Amino acid sequence: MEPTSVDNLIREIHAETPELVATRRDLHQQPELGFKETRTAAMIARRLSEYGYGVRAEVGGTGVVGVLEGTGTGPTLAIRADIDALPVLEQTGLPFASRNGLMHACGHDGHIAIALGAARLLARKRKEFHGRVVMIFQPAEEITQGALAMLGDRVFDEYRPDRVIGLHIWNQLPSGTVAVNRSTVFASAD
Repeated sequence: MEPTSVDNLIREIHAETPELVATRRDLHQQPELGFKETRTAAMIARRLSEYGYGVRAEVGGTGVVGVLEGTGTGPTLAIRADIDALPVLEQTGLPFASRNGLMHACGHDGHIAIALGAARLLARKRKEFHGRVVMIFQPAEEITQGALAMLGDRVFDEYRPDRVIGLHIWNQLPSGTVAVNRSTVFASAD
């Protein structure tokens, strides 16, 4: 099978955009605080399962891990997104504004939607890569406890990643830009 061309990949991503926007807006309307992300986690687990991932829920409390095997042996790539919101009253007036007095003020709703989009696309391409992909949806990032809780639940014991991509929206970059750093970035809440 020929690898996917960049143009085809871009077309596939654009085709997913309406669903990703709808997912993000749904999450934005129903944000949940750290370790209370039950609705969010259930939706993530359901979607990953639909895409063909092996799913492990309740990792570190309300975290979700999805594993996708490619063809043959190869490296393990982990993609991480955070899923919690803040106790902030949204006053944007947007039609999809939060309905419960909390807010995804740091973009975690976008992180989830983007990571789920990547998960779906990778599932469709699973015959084109060797190794595995581990999708990590981390709870309680805003209170700096979710990563420790997931590590406490031995999230990396079975599927030790060779690389981890930590997804985060950054308003310092123009919309549509993806930036990657060779070293550690955004690595610590302190």
